[in-house]
Amino acid sequence: MTDTTTTETRVIGCCDGAAPRIADDEARRLSDDLQILAHPIRIQILDMLAQNVGQVCVCDLEAALPVKQPTISHHLRLLREAGLIDVERRGQWAYYAVRREALVRLRARIVAHLDAIA
Repeated sequence: MTDTTTTETRVIGCCDGAAPRIADDEARRLSDDLQILAHPIRIQILDMLAQNVGQVCVCDLEAALPVKQPTISHHLRLLREAGLIDVERRGQWAYYAVRREALVRLRARIVAHLDAIA
């Protein structure tokens, strides 16, 4: 009886148990951070608000952006929920301002993760 042994060749790095360096919760946070910036209307809103030292009336945002009021309200709500903007109501109008410290923190988180990946 003859013993036959087969030898398998592996590519170096194949099946070496690669694992992500970013934990699940960190990956979710980075994904959330990127998603809040992943829409052109939200980028335009942040840009318009960042240009102003004070607050911007929602009517000015509506006049400047190429979408209807419900869409602007939706994006403003998402930015508020993300903590990137504040709102103050005066009568029937809402005035928005960017939270610069929140944008600085957001940028730092994104850059740190992208630097780690690169």
